[in-house]
Amino acid sequence: MTLTAIIILALAMSTDAFAVAIGMGARRNHVPLPEALRIGLLFGLIEGITPVIGWALGSMAASYVADWDHWIAFVLLGGLGIRMIIEGSGAPDDTEEIAKRPFWLLVLTGFATSIDALVVGVGLAFADSSIVAPAVAIGIATLSMVTLGLLIGRRIGAVVGKRAEIFGGLVLIAVGCLTLWEHLH
Repeated sequence: MTLTAIIILALAMSTDAFAVAIGMGARRNHVPLPEALRIGLLFGLIEGITPVIGWALGSMAASYVADWDHWIAFVLLGGLGIRMIIEGSGAPDDTEEIAKRPFWLLVLTGFATSIDALVVGVGLAFADSSIVAPAVAIGIATLSMVTLGLLIGRRIGAVVGKRAEIFGGLVLIAVGCLTLWEHLH
């Protein structure tokens, strides 16, 4: 893969996490930079590890993963999207800090937004391509985009408010549906 292809791939893999981060940041009155970096790092690690997992699975038994990866993405992204829409439709809660969100929910959200990276890893295994540079680039791009999304969300929260979380939920549902549609047709 060329450097340009790796950068484009990394940015594409981080867009859904970016949308989620904007929604998360918009619901909060204040997201300190260290907290945004911590959450960005969590998402970046998950997003950087999943293509390696996909690559390993693709190298060993890609046919098994290819049969059900789209259903996992659809259920996880759709379920989290519905949850974000429900939360975005409720009363504002500017006092809730992201740190008070259950850690497992952040991990699950990070994993759900990285299913596409898992599939990319499988594809790179099929193409007999190296996984190291793409995985590192995807992790760094996601770290940057999630941190930026949380900080931007914080600043535009007064304008966009909970609509950003609803939008983030709709994006997750759309990505899940698109993944399912592409694999079934």
